[in-house]
Amino acid sequence: MTPKDFRRIALSLAGAEEGSHMGAADFRVGGRIFATLASQKMGYGNLMLTPERQAAFVGELPDVFLPIAGGWGRMGATHIRLAAASEDVLAGALRTAWKLRVEKNARAGKKAGKSSGKRVVRRKKG
Repeated sequence: MTPKDFRRIALSLAGAEEGSHMGAADFRVGGRIFATLASQKMGYGNLMLTPERQAAFVGELPDVFLPIAGGWGRMGATHIRLAAASEDVLAGALRTAWKLRVEKNARAGKKAGKSSGKRVVRRKKG
């Protein structure tokens, strides 16, 4: 696969849009990043996964997936080796990152949404 394939598949997902972050192409849904091409010069696409999903991908296909170095990687940011990935693997990985972002956006929207009009008072214990 190539960066062009990565872009094509990412943009085929519902609501996905291409943006730019620090000079690199990124892919967003609901205004939030789910994947980037920040490491394309090294032959990678980047996926925003959970640490658990990252471990599953790396465990299943260690020649295709690897954690991004440092703190981002510990939080689930994952490289996909484009040359080693099949179209099905790349599409599935992008779909997973997209779905995780959509779900996270929905949870954040509920927290930030309007209240029901009922006032809730929380008191500190003790």
